[in-house]
Formats: sequence, C-alpha cells, structure tokens
Amino acid sequence: MSDEIKHECGVTLLRLRQGLGYYERQYGSAYYGFEKLALLMEKQHNRGQDGAGIGCVGLQVEPGHPFYQVEKSCGELPLAEVLNRIGDLIAAAGGAGVLPVASPAPGASAGSSAGRSLTRPFCGEVYLGHVRYGTYGNRSMTACHPQVRDSSWRNHCLLLAGNFNLTNTRQLFTQLVESGHHPSRTQDSEVLLVQLVHYLEKLSVTHQGTDSSDILGILSSAARHWDGGFVICGALGNGDAFALRDAAGIRPAFYYFDDEIAVVASERAAIQTAFNLASAQVQELPPGHALSVMRNGELKLQRCLPERPLRRCVFERIYFSRGSDADIQRERRALGRAVTPAVLAAVDHDYANTVFSYIPNTAQISFHGMLDELHESSGGQRVRFAQIAVKDAKFRTFIADAAQRKDLFPHVYDVTYGIVRQGFDNLVVIDDSIVRGNTMRNAILPILDRLGPKRIVVVSSAPPICYPDCYGIDMASFGELVAFEALMSLIKRRGLEKAFQDAVVLARADLALPDEQMANRALALYALVTPAELSAEICRLLRPPELKAELRIVYQSCEQLRACCPDHLGDWYFTGDYPTAGGKRVVNCALVNYASRVAGRAY
Repeated sequence: MSDEIKHECGVTLLRLRQGLGYYERQYGSAYYGFEKLALLMEKQHNRGQDGAGIGCVGLQVEPGHPFYQVEKSCGELPLAEVLNRIGDLIAAAGGAGVLPVASPAPGASAGSSAGRSLTRPFCGEVYLGHVRYGTYGNRSMTACHPQVRDSSWRNHCLLLAGNFNLTNTRQLFTQLVESGHHPSRTQDSEVLLVQLVHYLEKLSVTHQGTDSSDILGILSSAARHWDGGFVICGALGNGDAFALRDAAGIRPAFYYFDDEIAVVASERAAIQTAFNLASAQVQELPPGHALSVMRNGELKLQRCLPERPLRRCVFERIYFSRGSDADIQRERRALGRAVTPAVLAAVDHDYANTVFSYIPNTAQISFHGMLDELHESSGGQRVRFAQIAVKDAKFRTFIADAAQRKDLFPHVYDVTYGIVRQGFDNLVVIDDSIVRGNTMRNAILPILDRLGPKRIVVVSSAPPICYPDCYGIDMASFGELVAFEALMSLIKRRGLEKAFQDAVVLARADLALPDEQMANRALALYALVTPAELSAEICRLLRPPELKAELRIVYQSCEQLRACCPDHLGDWYFTGDYPTAGGKRVVNCALVNYASRVAGRAY
C-alpha cells in the first residue's frame, strides 16, 4: 500500500490447561507457552511496530513472590527488544531447563503444580501479548499493553491488553470521575482498565483472594457502556482469563482450544501457523461474546452484549490482515478480478501496448486476481506484466534540510527499467487503496513517469475513502482524505459553498443531541457529485505538476466490494454508514472541525 496508515493492534491470549510439568514431559520445556506466544506475536508483527508487551500470570505462586510479570518496550524494534529482554532474564536464571520442583503426576490438573509457577522468569500458565501502532502519535511506555491494575488480592489484580478504539472515552472518563475515581490518564486503555476494576472490586474477597470471579458478569456490566470497536483480552491475578469482542464484530478475533491450550488472537492464520492447524479448526470469536478460561481450566463461551447487525471491518480484508489467511487470499483476488473491466476500459482494451503491475507489497494478491481476469478476457492476446515499482526497504532519509529531504523522498520507491516502451505503452499499477495520496503524488507517480509511459493508470482495489474512521484506523479527520479534498474542490469550483455551510450548521446543531438522534451531515455533500466526477477530481489533485504521462485513476465500486467480501460489511469509511451511534457524532464533529480549521481527531 502506498499510504502508510497505522491501524488496529495485534493481541494474543494464551492459557495453558495443564500443569507446567506436563509441557516439560511432552515438549521438553516448561516454556512451551512462552515459545508459542512469541511465535504468535511474530506472526502478527504486521499489526504493530510502535510498541510491544508481554504479561505472564502464575497460578501457583508462594506468598512473598510476585504472581505476575510484565515486560514492555516502545523502542525502535519493540517486539525484538521485549523478547530479547525476557530471553536474557531466562538465561540469567539458569536457562529454560527443568524446573526445580518435581513435576505433577500424569493427568494432574494445573492446580497440582504447587510452588512451580514463575520460579523462573515468565514461566507461568497465562500469557498476554500485544503489538501496537501508535495510531495518534503516542509511543510512550505508558501507552503500551498490557496495562496493569495491581492489587495484593489476586482476584482484584488485572492485566489488560486490547485491540480497540472507543468513540465515547471522554464520557466514560467523566462517569468514572463522578463516581469517585481518579484515573491517572485520559487515554482509552486507562479508562477501560479503571472501569473494569470498578466492577471487579465490588466482588467479595475470600481469605485466599484467589477464587474465580464472575468475569462474564463484570464484562457485561462494563462493556454495555462502550461505543466502538474492540477485542479486549485480560488476565486476573488468580489466573482467570478472558477475551471479549464488540457486538458488531468491528475488530477481528479468532480462537482455538484443546486439552493442552486455549488461545485467542487477532488473526486466524497466526494461530494456524503456531499450532499447525487447518482453517476449519480455528473459530471466529462470535461478536458480542466472551471466551473465558477459569482458574480451574474450565472454558466458557457466552454472549455478553446484546445482538446487533454485524459490521466486520472490511479494511481487514483489503489490507490490514495478512494475506496468508485462505479467505482473505480469496477475497483479495476477487477484488482484483472485479475491478479489471474498468481497468481495460481505461486502457482502451489495448493489451499489446499495456504493462500491468502493482504497488508493493500488499497489493500483490489483488494484482494476481486482476491477472486471472485479464488472461480470461484476453481472447488469447498476450498479457504483459512485471514488477515495475520496487520499494526500497533499506532506504532512510537522515538529511535535516526539508528541501533536500523532499528531493530524496521519491526514491523510497525504485523502478524496473527496460520493460515499458517510452511513448508507446500504458502502465497500469494496482494499489490496495488511496487514503491521503501524498506518497502517490510525491513518490510513486514521479518515479513511474521516468519510464516514459504514454499513460499511467492507478487502480485502487478499494473505493475512495470519503469519511474518517473512529474505530482504530489512522484517518480520523476529513482534512487528511484526498477524496474529501476533491469534494471540497468541486464544491468551490461549482459555487456550492452554501451547501457546505448548511451541512456544517446542521452538524453543529446535531452535536447538542444524543448520539442516537444524530445524522451524518456529510452524506448530503457527497450527494452533490457523482462517483465519476469525484474520481476525476482526485486524479487532477494527485497529478504532480511535472508529470508527462496522461494520468487516470480507477476505483473499485462499493457494490463490487460487498460482492467480494460479503461477510465484512463494515464499510463506513467508504459509505458513511457508521456501525455505532458514536460514529455519527464523530463524523459531524470532524465536519465542524474542518470548517473551523481545527486539526486533530474528532473524539
């Protein structure tokens, strides 16, 4: 994808369902759980490179010793740093050899391994892993997960990690303050942690403080106040663990369990790889449900939130999730196929004088789908294709002067010479989507133009992104969307400024209403132009002044997108149809902010 957009985090919950001695005998190491967690996090590394964290809870720890451990990093290579630090701790403690307490008898429960948990660093039964993108620029250690609320009562201690973004964090914060709490930070992870602990601490504490809690009841009480997309994973100090998914299914989660382990992760393919499983063995965590694994190993899957229409985020299928998932592979190829007729029209069906390619690297799958359709539609004509754009992964710009940096920026991409015939060939490149268009305008198009094509056709396998996101994707304002920039350009050129002003007045009035009574006031603005007019104006705005080739831009339609990804109807950034009431407040606030020239996100 040409635009680097930061997005949802990756989260992993892993629970061993046998005593640690079982894994020593079966797999040669009591660190079986930690090793699997590390692999799961590596396989979800694409979901976050700004921070990483691992938490471990031991079921049987003697008083006087900590019953949980946490390691986090927000460095340049956070996941590697966390894993290396833990590896150093393990090595300093004598390595991952046999633990100093005799193993329990075969078939014994996890509770029979008394005194064994955490006798070596991060050698426990419950693990939480998290990789994150600092979606709004916060790369501090306090923003890294797991977040921890400590307590000497083990069933009041909570480790929390999640892939979430809420639209009503400010309201939740106010409610907590009014109920007597004093959250130390205003960020959403702190607010969720305090709110969950608010309900957790209402529970009675036994003399041991280790009894299992009513996790499902706590989650139901707390999450009914949340508006947004979320997958929340947590572990109590007593060993109870849980994962909860929002009722619309906005954020993804998958799970697997057997007699040895229970695991939840953001991506199905990661679980498949870590445990050598077929796709059918890994289940989707149903929206609105919580999966809990109690201290005694009992596993429950239960609805916690009222049912609502499913709106799974379609951007997961277009770009975010790894393409190694079988369903995602199939859907991305379908997206490439679906847009091909419009691509052929843009090059006048001229196979002989057209070279087809893609923007590395995630668009490669949709490119193969486009090739499939091109071959089937060619009537035997030769389809010319090649990797033209090459992303230089090692390229870095250290020059402080802004003007010199701008000169070097296009060279983040390189090109393959000798394939495109100067002045004769059309050059088609497919990308996942176009968000801001900065990289396309300033880097990709100038470097492609050096090849001397007659015409450049940029193809987006997704529709134009017209509306801001408020559920975790780093495109939270109208001002950073090239589609809205094009819309405003058309409105001004046609003298329709009053329509814009009227929409802003209505949006400002709506902000005084409850979320459920609001309407998306930006919809009326997009109704003023046709999709073809919007695409043509985006093309005009993205064209660099020095570009010699003719430029065309082809977008996927929303109808084709739904046909290709029928189970993922969360397309609010394309259509303005937000899945929660808070989304309407966010889009109206974003419109008011744009009119008032207020930068930043609208929630």
